[in-house]
Amino acid sequence: MRRVMFMSLLLGAALAAAPVLAQTAAPPPPPAYGEQINIEQAKKAAAAAAEEAKKINTFMAIAVVSPSGDLVYFEKMDNTQYASIAIAIHKAKAAATFRRPTSSFEERVGQGGVGLTLLTLDGIIASPGGNPIIVGGKLIGAIGLSGGTGAQDHQASLAGVNALK
Repeated sequence: MRRVMFMSLLLGAALAAAPVLAQTAAPPPPPAYGEQINIEQAKKAAAAAAEEAKKINTFMAIAVVSPSGDLVYFEKMDNTQYASIAIAIHKAKAAATFRRPTSSFEERVGQGGVGLTLLTLDGIIASPGGNPIIVGGKLIGAIGLSGGTGAQDHQASLAGVNALK
């Protein structure tokens, strides 16, 4: 009887753990680095992001950086809040150096628990609006926007990314 009970408990535990194990599958590897974004590409991405910002009626600071996070191009729309200058650059740098959208940091921090440990890492910003720029499967830079809501920053940032596809 004990053996049947023990086996039932083991089976139940295994079935209960299966969804958890499936959820913790390793994420895909980050994109490889490519050639650094050039000024023409950076201006094209920023122009598309600015156009999207105008469509959604926001004022944005727009930063485009190299894969190392170094500033390649910066633009600030008239009437953009001054705080957005540093925030846009920070978002772009984090998206480039960590090779992922800054919205992924927001999601992990928002879950609490171990996700909060991200806040101990230098360079993290847990706010949407920073996205890697990937061309030919390789990361060539990143774009960061600030000035609207997180969702607006992300939307306009993606317009900049998509301009180079």
